[in-house]
Amino acid sequence: MLEQVAQLRKEHGRMGGRKLYHLLEQDLRQQGIKLGRDALFSLLAAHNLLIRKRRRKALTTFSRHRFRKYPNLIRDLTPLRPNQVWVADITYWFTQTGCLYISLLTDAYSRRIMGFAVADTLATVHARRALEMALRQISKRAGSQLIHHSDRGIQYCSQEYLDTLAPFRIQVSMTENSDPLENAIAERVNGIIKEEYLSQQPVYSLREAEQHLEQAVFLYNYKRPHLSCDMQSPNQAHTSWGPLERRWKNYYKPSTPVSAE
Repeated sequence: MLEQVAQLRKEHGRMGGRKLYHLLEQDLRQQGIKLGRDALFSLLAAHNLLIRKRRRKALTTFSRHRFRKYPNLIRDLTPLRPNQVWVADITYWFTQTGCLYISLLTDAYSRRIMGFAVADTLATVHARRALEMALRQISKRAGSQLIHHSDRGIQYCSQEYLDTLAPFRIQVSMTENSDPLENAIAERVNGIIKEEYLSQQPVYSLREAEQHLEQAVFLYNYKRPHLSCDMQSPNQAHTSWGPLERRWKNYYKPSTPVSAE
């Protein structure tokens, strides 16, 4: 079984123990192995296979600019279908050649990453590249029923970015203060992609970074079970409709630095 864990770690890097258990559970039953979740965590701990969370920050949001800032339209909204709310954010990625910036656009219902881009600058064109990738996957009719939510960063407030949204008649929503909870889904997906998939990847060129990010998004969208989506992958959840069961449960004391999520 440790070999299976090693293979999953090879693909999903720093994915937490709960999702490892979900992926292993069926194979364990087929092999007649009785092993509960807590027993798996103990086994992983004994072999130094539990993941410790990292904390490292870089500034990616500049909100003191002349462009219009929009109100938060999703404060009390729970999405009940795909393409109801998209959340956008830009995050840093420290590599061997310096700091890169990842733009992600995520469906708030299914947690599916709809668009992505990586660059060595914070220029608006790169956030727009992620947006254009996402827009290629929907019709203009679907766009008219969609809310695009982001922070108040200059990239998302720029006329260049808003002009890309306009033909689809997508509603614009933005955070209203610096509270990360106003864009919590985007922040969470940023962390998953960086910590579970990219943090251990050596990168010596922008082309390598693009390849690693593309592979990370594929594994995340198509293979990684998600606690917020009834342990479905985001791609599976994207075909659903209506409330999704959320499997959130804190098995650890707050002071414990181990990620089982």
